[in-house]
Amino acid sequence: MSRIGKNPVTIPEGVSIEVNDNVVTVKGKLGELTQNFDTVAIKVEDGNVLVERSAEGKEHRAKHGLYRALISNMIEGVSQGWTKQLELVGVGYRASNQGQKLDLALGFSHNIIMDIAPEVKIETISEKGKNPIVKLTSHDKQLVGQVAAKIRGFRKPEPYKGKGVKFVGEELRRKAGKSA
Repeated sequence: MSRIGKNPVTIPEGVSIEVNDNVVTVKGKLGELTQNFDTVAIKVEDGNVLVERSAEGKEHRAKHGLYRALISNMIEGVSQGWTKQLELVGVGYRASNQGQKLDLALGFSHNIIMDIAPEVKIETISEKGKNPIVKLTSHDKQLVGQVAAKIRGFRKPEPYKGKGVKFVGEELRRKAGKSA
């Protein structure tokens, strides 16, 4: 049996959960999220959400833990929110934003201008002597991760000098150069 799927998800104060047909709706102070589900039964009992499966097939076992994790992420998102920070490592790499437009200078012949989804709040931090940081915040974990991966994909960190867009705290595998 799925160890993750068996654990109940506690509902914090200020969060409400509704289960209708095959849709879970989670509402909180930061927003509202919905998720479709199948092959499992979701019950809300005395401040906890329980995910139960109807059969022991491979697909049922896989989705048992998946939907429990998705519901847990939704509850945490609408109550606390999710944040990703990206660091621009390289000479001349800059980031700025006007509203929901992110302007990145990543060493190409032109700046990259990206429209960010309205659900994601964006902030750029540029301090002298430090690498620029792009901070993404939202109640939807999947959306924040997708936007962060798209930004990182413009210039992934290279293994020799570490130049590129990386997550704050990310450990890079570095290689020795020719001389080694």
